[in-house]
Amino acid sequence: MHVASLEAIPLEHPLGDGRGLGGTRGVTDTRTATLVKLTAEDGTVGWGEAFAPPRTVATLVEEVFADAVVGLTPWDAESLADDVYTGKIGGYHFGRQAFVQAALTGVEVALWDLRGKALDRPVRELLAGRSRETVTPYASTMYITEWGQDPAEPIETAREDGFTAAKIKIGRSVEDDVYRVRTARESLGDDAHLMVDYNGNYTATAALDSIRAIEEFDLTWIEEPVPPEDFGGYRRLRDAVDIPLAAGEAHHGRFEFSDLVRENVVDIVQPNLGRCGGFAEARYLSRLATTNNVQVRPHVWNSAVGVAAALQYIATVPAYPMRSDRSTQTVLFEFDRSENPLRHDLLTEPLDPTGGELAVPDGPGLGIDIDEGAVEQYRAD
Repeated sequence: MHVASLEAIPLEHPLGDGRGLGGTRGVTDTRTATLVKLTAEDGTVGWGEAFAPPRTVATLVEEVFADAVVGLTPWDAESLADDVYTGKIGGYHFGRQAFVQAALTGVEVALWDLRGKALDRPVRELLAGRSRETVTPYASTMYITEWGQDPAEPIETAREDGFTAAKIKIGRSVEDDVYRVRTARESLGDDAHLMVDYNGNYTATAALDSIRAIEEFDLTWIEEPVPPEDFGGYRRLRDAVDIPLAAGEAHHGRFEFSDLVRENVVDIVQPNLGRCGGFAEARYLSRLATTNNVQVRPHVWNSAVGVAAALQYIATVPAYPMRSDRSTQTVLFEFDRSENPLRHDLLTEPLDPTGGELAVPDGPGLGIDIDEGAVEQYRAD
């Protein structure tokens, strides 16, 4: 099986005037995605997602990757990242940059999707052999909104939908942080996992003040309390607080993730399977992280393709140092609850995270079937 053609497809869905949402670093009024479609000589199609501004990264995929990828087999996926880093694809000076890593990820994941379909096996089995069949979804919710939504509304909806875990946005002020965390905890109950996400909006000093004010609410982890480049701030916080620290959605490629793990500044790393470098790079990261007793929990704010890729990946992350057959650790998986038809309309059978459990797709490749009519409906070019 060889790749006969490559197409990058930018998608977008406007949320409407005054309906922007996001975190403390800013809101978006449009949900976007860039799909990578690889078609093999026999007509088999592999899908991936490049998680970056769609028209820009789509141009990059087609300009930089197409000539190099057409003619490859799905078994060339592992070497693709090295080809980018060394300059065989794209040039030596650009391989580590965010847009190139996003483009690499979309193409590489699509190659794995083709491989799984060629072998009639889900990607998770190709990556790790034994793997999980289900994970515990957590509602990614309580966003900062342009319309000033009452934070109690989305967290109550998540509880009613059966979520037993949630992550909420904070980071505007200590007082607001306490209010939002208290609201979430009271709605979810004492037994639910509750995580908070600052989106890197605080200095270490401000973050420490906030963490001390909310630590009474029994948090499972604290996400991006300081900017992604502030390793000193992470180190200071890790020495000062007992709650696990998480980061990684703004990092990409093996070198940045290696630094994040080896600098011993976080307890949880969060690669996004739309820009981390692909499955092979993510598999390397999971081995590096578990070797250093750091957990891996992917960041997921993608279209359906990126969600499916993240599910295939998290199913393979080892429980080490715990024995896999004796681990009581809850494997939490991010599931965005804001408006995004690119997350569900693109699939002939949408993923269902409600009820407290989410099955990892067991079909070949990513395990999903794409509705190409919906792809055309949301096409942005």
